[in-house]
Amino acid sequence: MTDAYQDGEMINRSARNSGLIVLARFISDFGAFLNMVALSTYVYILSQSVMHVSIFLACRVTGGILASVFGVPFFRRFTGRLSLVSFDVIRAALLAMLLIFPSSVQLYILPFIALGIGIGNSMFAIGLNSQLPWWVDESRRVATNAWLTSASATGAVTGSMVSGILLAASGYELVFVTNILTYLLAGLCILPLRFLITPAANELKSQRKEWSNLVKGLRVAPLMAGMLLVTMADTLGSAAHNVGFPIISELLTSGSPGKTMGLLLAVWASGKFAGARAANYVLLKRGIKTERLFFYGVALMSLGFIFTFQQHGVPLALVFIFIAGIGDGLADVSLISRIQSENESLRLPIFSLMTLLQMTGFGVGMLIVAPFYIWLTPALVIIIFHGIPLVTLTIVWLYSRKWQPSH
Repeated sequence: MTDAYQDGEMINRSARNSGLIVLARFISDFGAFLNMVALSTYVYILSQSVMHVSIFLACRVTGGILASVFGVPFFRRFTGRLSLVSFDVIRAALLAMLLIFPSSVQLYILPFIALGIGIGNSMFAIGLNSQLPWWVDESRRVATNAWLTSASATGAVTGSMVSGILLAASGYELVFVTNILTYLLAGLCILPLRFLITPAANELKSQRKEWSNLVKGLRVAPLMAGMLLVTMADTLGSAAHNVGFPIISELLTSGSPGKTMGLLLAVWASGKFAGARAANYVLLKRGIKTERLFFYGVALMSLGFIFTFQQHGVPLALVFIFIAGIGDGLADVSLISRIQSENESLRLPIFSLMTLLQMTGFGVGMLIVAPFYIWLTPALVIIIFHGIPLVTLTIVWLYSRKWQPSH
């Protein structure tokens, strides 16, 4: 009777934790995109300089890179919900500085705010993803990851849309106040979380030892290493289509490019939502391997974006960007679920490495891609940069078939 009660309590706690984590992720990503849109335009209004906007965005990316480096020792020492809540409070406090300091000072502190928010966003994601197996039981984990991806996509679009509406209606102060509240609400969602099983105390290792163990672990898991390599290659494709969205929107509808870009992003997010739900079904019901689904997802995503940028009309562009979103959702859920299946000693370093690859690749990719749009047509640029993950994917796939024993 006692065992049955304890099992029931564990199931209820896991379900409650899962719901709170998904809600926290939605609110956190909503806030992240709310301030990304608002702060980028705010920096430009204050400075009237594209260079200042570039510095601001570079500081934000740098924050993500720093988080990927220091995330491992931090979460080895500070586990649990309070470490995540602290990053919500820090992000809220940084934004509060814009309500306290006069506009004449704000231009000089905005790069530091961007750096802090970049660190906070990435540390929150690393800590949440790496510790999720301690909060959610294995049977519910894939479903939770699917809902996390769905919540992230929904938060991205609604955050961008609400930011624009609030800016048009009331100005920047209301956006900053709303953003502060979102981070505090995300922290409140994290506070009730309770571990299913209290994790054992971690042995603190040097950074060199952590990364050495990671390299050894990836050597015996070549498919996992291949997934990370494809993820790094995919950041170049992501940089290309993010830079290209305003350009393709202008080409599709020169009269209202902003409206078209918003529509493209909304349909992409809808596709990502559908892809996340589909990943939940095929991984749990069909028993397809996470590695295989990841490769299918990346291929579908890159091909979807390639065909999107070949279109001359909005309807077909929306069809293909929806397909790209489905691939994104499939790849995202399968990658995170695969990493979470690793043992605890490797799970945190892999999430940190993934963040490092994504932030570095995206930052470098934005710098590399921009000149190509001057030299070549958008359709050709996307073929080149989304062709890179497709080629990498093919090489990894062929290698994996050679490595796997025949049956």
